[in-house]
Formats: sequence, structure tokens, C-alpha cells
Amino acid sequence: MKRDSREAAGAGAVEKTLRLSRYARHLIDSGACTVDAALLQRPFTRADMTRALSGPFPDEAALKQALRRLRQAAMLRIIGRDLNGMADLQEVVATVTALAEETIAAAVSYYARHCAEEYGTPLGATGDPQALHVIGMGKLGGEELNVSSDVDLIFAYPEEGETGGPRRIANHDFFNRVARKLIAALSEITADGFVFRVDTRLRPYGDSGPLVASFDMFEDYFYSQGREWERYAWVKARVVTGDRAEALYEMASPFVFRRHLDFSALKSLRDLHAQIRAEVTRRDIADNIKLGPGGIREIEFVVQVFQLIRGGRETALRLRPTLAALDRLGGRGLLPADAVTELRDAYVFLRNLEHRLQYLDDKQTQTLPETGEDRALIAEGMGFADHAGFSAALEVHRRAATHHFEAIFAASRDEGPNPCGEVWLQLLDADDAAERLHELGYTQPGKLVSRLASLREGHAFRRMSASGQARLDELIPQAMETAARYADPNSTLERVLSVIESIGRRESYLALLIEFPQALAALARLASASPWAAEYLARQPVLLDELIAPPDEATPDWNRLRTELRAALDGAADNTERQMDLLRNFKHAQTFRLLTFDLAGTLPLETLSDHLSDLACLILAEVLHEAWSGLRARHREQPKFAVIGYGKLGGKELGYASDLDIIFLYDEDGTAAQETYARLAQRVNTWLTSATSAGMLYDTDLRLRPNGAAGLLVSSLDAFREYQQDKAWVWEHQALTRARFVAGDGNIGAEFEKTRIKVLRKPRERKSLKQEVVQMRQKMRDSHPNSSGLFDLKHDPGGIVDVEFSVQYLVLAYANEFEELTGNIGNLALLRLATKLGLLPEDESEAAHTAYREFRRLQHALRLQGERYARLPLEAVATHARAVTDLWEWIFDADRV
Repeated sequence: MKRDSREAAGAGAVEKTLRLSRYARHLIDSGACTVDAALLQRPFTRADMTRALSGPFPDEAALKQALRRLRQAAMLRIIGRDLNGMADLQEVVATVTALAEETIAAAVSYYARHCAEEYGTPLGATGDPQALHVIGMGKLGGEELNVSSDVDLIFAYPEEGETGGPRRIANHDFFNRVARKLIAALSEITADGFVFRVDTRLRPYGDSGPLVASFDMFEDYFYSQGREWERYAWVKARVVTGDRAEALYEMASPFVFRRHLDFSALKSLRDLHAQIRAEVTRRDIADNIKLGPGGIREIEFVVQVFQLIRGGRETALRLRPTLAALDRLGGRGLLPADAVTELRDAYVFLRNLEHRLQYLDDKQTQTLPETGEDRALIAEGMGFADHAGFSAALEVHRRAATHHFEAIFAASRDEGPNPCGEVWLQLLDADDAAERLHELGYTQPGKLVSRLASLREGHAFRRMSASGQARLDELIPQAMETAARYADPNSTLERVLSVIESIGRRESYLALLIEFPQALAALARLASASPWAAEYLARQPVLLDELIAPPDEATPDWNRLRTELRAALDGAADNTERQMDLLRNFKHAQTFRLLTFDLAGTLPLETLSDHLSDLACLILAEVLHEAWSGLRARHREQPKFAVIGYGKLGGKELGYASDLDIIFLYDEDGTAAQETYARLAQRVNTWLTSATSAGMLYDTDLRLRPNGAAGLLVSSLDAFREYQQDKAWVWEHQALTRARFVAGDGNIGAEFEKTRIKVLRKPRERKSLKQEVVQMRQKMRDSHPNSSGLFDLKHDPGGIVDVEFSVQYLVLAYANEFEELTGNIGNLALLRLATKLGLLPEDESEAAHTAYREFRRLQHALRLQGERYARLPLEAVATHARAVTDLWEWIFDADRV
């Protein structure tokens, strides 16, 4: 009974195939192929294709017949499996792509062999054999061919030269013969039909260019003649035959993927799409599901614009298949999750529909049928009961695709004349220009008119290209109008102009601010809130990209970010400068993301410091990895080496511009080990402090190592223990209260922590300890004189350092009695703990706790306003300063021990 039901189901699958595909019925009726239920149960594999083309072929006619009959058999199987739900889209496009690759390879092999028998093997300048490189473009390159697709091919060969046979010809002539034979073998219509229609118009210079070209010619063309739309085409380029694919990719990569973020690509693709839309309108083919609104091409454009913009910096985005690239964009947060889901669903629906349109008659069509009969067949093939249900679902997907396309490609603002345009273009006299700006809310319009005139008449503007000047003519009025919406528009615009001046020679960044009004608005908002943030952007304009789609939440996923950074560094393993820039760009990007939340008031200062400290630890770990990998004298797989953080890094209180107080420890015997780890320490410091085009990672302070600046750059674990226990000064033990392991060998980190706790818990005579701490505090005050008449939040008596010294004294004085005081939990938590342990009166402790937190908040706010010193009028913080002074006096009362 079960067998009967399986046979009935199989017969039904065959019947459905023949009913929904006139082409399949033609293949069966003509006797070209056979199909049964058993055949439909398994995919048509590449191995099946290889066997079918294994030859030998007695002549060219036999080759052509084998190619075509293979295509017929593969198509019949694909159609049957797809229409009966046995194959998904991935199987269909993979099978057709494999068919193209195998037939191309078989034909190239056949014709190259026969030409070589007559003319000899093509040889390069050094005598190396040459091979024809067939480059698959479009959907063949993307490994996503449709079932009735053309194949877009480009032909290349490595070097000029000639063949080595008795009848010598130029390599170009040899490969031209092979390429023309290949084209005929695939596209010529015989009694068995054809294999693939071939389109070679994507080659350099199009139809007017040579059919085949050397690698050198390609390189020259990319450098001097390549057009913007060709960059789009070459995103999917993939070498199908030939042995020097990597050389071709390396040659094309700088042309396709710009080194910097390339927002000019957005306008180029928009212009290309506008041409397509105009052609769709002219030919009245809105029902074309590839080229029409909400069609396949719009989804491809959404994916590829991100690849063109960012692919130069983010090699992980250089994926050819559309769906794989779309998922990668979602995974990296470049497209929202809902957009990825809707675009993926629309793409799969449209590609499946495309195939069902082509299954009808094996025609390269993407246009919906007009007849009721064919509409019913398509609806059934798509799994719908009727055409109305199918049409409704199609409309949902096309509307979603259009929505997301327009969100990215919508033309820049067209809101009529900008009132600031005439001011910038100097079409008004100075008084009228000032009046125009005054009406917009600018309080110093005359000064601003002069500033704008100076910018427009300056050398930088005059040296810009015509296209750059045109972009600036569009951008500056927009910036003026945007800045006018914020408090203190004069200062806001001045800061925005400083950023624009810093990017003036990079048209791509100007394009970013023009194409993404939300980015310009975000820039003005940041500039209004913080001059320091504006300066940071001016120094690192690559961060403008972060203004387009800021992250949804302020909590970084450090594990994911670490994995992505590691992959990027591994991808540039042979380029140290590139790795340094990757690290710096990563650090800047993460810092800036935190800054946006900080300025929005959604990130508490303590949490911000934690994140900045975690970022530093991640960077240190990667720097250590790269420094060790690049050390020639490595004697082991992993170094027995650790980085210890002191100060703000150790206490997790890093700010945006904090330096890193660090020391280096190793745990291995022998002079050779010491020399190796000394070189490693030096390399780590170089990686951190070197200035590249992307800036610097961190300033470092290495003076807290044993014996300070006079000591060795790296210490053995044993030497560090001995120094801390027997030789270190009290101030060095104070520093140890905020020290922790931050990178490297975890075992060394654990041993360091044991040593740290042991040293902190040493019994100490409290009276003499007080004297030493007070003396050290006085030395610090003397080294930071303040004659401003303002209160220095950090260094003046009653300030931040007084709280820090108070806490450090409590740890050193009482950790022997209370081990929990050795915890590196931060000054605020230690104040509360000391109170809980009965070491401080609650009133004084709580008031100082509040003061310390407020001082840090104010200090941070002043830094964001670009202030060099954190100073305020004393009356603004007198209550808090008094609270800290009271705590200091209570702790360091000479009579209290």
C-alpha cells in the first residue's frame, strides 16, 4: 500500500512538472530527455555533470551535442525538483551555476588543447605556460544563475608572448580563437538547442574593445578608463577557469573597492538605477520583476552599495552571492534585522517567481504573463490557489523592497531654495547676508559672513576639483540651516565647518553628509553638545560613517567585536601598517559609539569608564598577539608574558583621552628569555604609541615599573615580587591598590594578584604611613600649581586626588586586618566598604562619596567642552570640597591611629 502511494505521489510530481512547464513537456515529447519519480528524488550534482562531459569527444560536433544534452537533462531535473518542493532556491542556482562552470571548463579545455596542437602552448615572457582566464560576471560570478540566464563573460590572459609550436602566433590571437570557439559552443543553436546565451559586453571598452586582453591591459584600463558602473559589475567578478585568479582579484580590487569609505558610490548607483527606471518607463515594463519597482535589481543595489562604500575597509563584505552578503550586512549591524528579513524574503520570492516564469518556455524573461492561463500556472507554481492571492503576496514583497531601497537611495533633500545658499554663494552683499543669517537665529551674523567668505575664497576651496566645489556648494548651506536649529548656532556651525574643512579633499565624506541628512543633523547635534567631540571627528573623519545608523544600545558586545577584529587582523597578516590602522579605526569607532550615548545622557560615567577600560584591555590583548607574532626570535607558541594595568586603567576609570599606565611581567628563566621579552615589551609599546594615518592607539606611561624610568622595561615575576616586598616605596604600594592584570598569560596574572594582595596586607605602622602619604600628597600639590583663581577639581586640596589618597591609605593601613579591602573595586565602593567596616564615620564618608562622584562628573563634562583643566569657581563646588577636606582631616588627624 505504501509503495502504491509513493508511486502515485511520484507520478503526480511528474504530471505537475509537465503541466507547469511547457519546456519540460517539450523535452519529453521530443524524446530529448526522460524523467521519472526516482530521478526527481535526487539533485543533479556536479559529479553527474563531470561524468557527462568526461569525453573523449571525437570532434567539435560531439562536444556541442554533449554540452546541450547535459543542459537538457539538468534543466528537466531542476524544474521537476523545484516545482515539487524538493529543491530550494539555493539548490537551483547552485546547480545552474555548476552547469555553466562545467560546460565552460569542458569547452575551454577542448579548444585550448586543439589550438595548442596546431600552434603550440602559449608562453609568457619568462617561458611560463599561459591559460585562458574566463571571468564570470553578474549572476554567474555571484554563483546565483537563473535557469534561463545569459552568462556574462570576460576573457583575460596573464602575459603577452607567443606560442611555442612550429606555427607560432601571438598569445592574444591564440586566446582570441579559443574564446570565440567557446562562445559558439555555448550559444550556437543546433538541433539540440543551446547551452547558454553569452554576453561579453562587460569587457573593457565594451563591444568596441578586444574580446580578450592581457592582465596588463586590464590594470591600465582600471587605472585610467574604468567607469563607475563597471565597479558595480566587478563586485561579483569571479574567475571560472585559469590558474592566476588571485592576481586578477588583486588587480581589480583597488578599482572596485576604494581604500576609504566611498559614499560617492551612492550617487553613482542612484544614477544607474534612474537610467534603468527610465528605460522601464520607456518600454512600459513595470511588470518586470527584475528591473521594475521593488524588483530583484533594487535588492541587489541595496546590498552592493554597502559593499562598494565599505568593502575597501571591510574585506568581510566582499561576498558575491546576494543573500550571503545581505546576511553579512545584518550581522555587522549595517542593516536593521527587520530590513534584512524583509529583503531576504522578497529576494527569495522574486527569484523563485523568476524561475517559474522561465520554466514556462525556457525564455530569459522576468515579466509577468498577460494571459489568464499563464497567470494561473504561475500562481500554482508559486503555491497559491489563485492569481489574486499570488498578486497580493507579490505586492507585499515588492513594496517592502521598494521601501528599503528608497530608505537608502532616496535622492538628497529637495525642499526648494535654501535661504542660506545665497549667503554661501556670495550673491548678497554683506549687510543683506548678515540680515538673512540673523533671521535664522545667528547672533553674530557679521562675523559668520566673514568666516564663510574666508572659507570660500581660501586656497583650500580654490584647490578643490570642480566636483568637490559643487558638493561643498550643496553641503555648506545645508550645514548652516541645520546648525541654526541648535542652541548657540554660531559655535555649532563653527565646529561643523571645522569638520567639513578637515574632509574637504575627500569628496566621499562630503557625499556622505549630503546623501544622509540624518548624518549632518547628528554632526550638528554633537558639535552643539561638545567641542571636544567635534574636534575628535575632525581628527578622525572616518567616524562620520558612524552617524548614519548609530547602534541601538550602549552596551558593546565585546565577544563579537573581538571576533570581528581578530578576523580583520588575520586578513591583513602580511601588512603591519594595515593592521595598525585596523586597530586604530576599531578603537576610534568604539570610542565614538560610546561618546554618542554619553552626550545623549544615556550612559552613566561609571559605566562609560568600564566600557573604555574593557576596550583598552581588548586592544592590549590584540596588540600583544600581533607583537608576538611579528617577533622573529619567538621560542614558544604563546609568550609567558603579561600586561599589568595601573592608575585609571587598573581602577577601571579610563576617560576618552586617558593614557595607559602599564608594566610588563614575564615568567621564564634565562637571559635569552629576558632579551626576547624585552623586545616584545618594546614592540607592544611601539604598536600602542606609533602615529599612523589613522592616529595613535594610546599614550603609555611605563614609569610604575620597578625602579621607575631607570628600571628594565620588563621584569620577571620573581624580581617583581622581591621588589614590591623589600624595595618599593610607599607611593608604589599606593599605586598597587589600583593595579590589575589586563592582558597576556592568565597564570602570570593570577600570580601578580597573589603578590599584590600579599604586599597590600603587610602590617604597617599607621602613624608613619600617614606621614608618608601626606608628604607624597604635598609633593603632588607642589607639582601642580594653580594660580587661576579657580578650583582645580583634581589637584587642589579638597579635590579628587585627596579622595584617592584617603582610600589608598585606608587600604594600606587596614588590609592586614580586613582582606576585603584589597579588592580592586573602585574608590566609591571602597569608601562604602571602609564605612561598613567601621573605619570611617558614615556622615563624612557619604558626603565625600557624593563629592567624588560629582567631581568626576564635572571633570568629564569640562573635558567634553574642550577645557584643558578641570577648574570651576570655588563657590560652585564649595560644599563638596569641604566634604572631602573633612574626610581628609578626619583620616589624617595625627592623634587618631
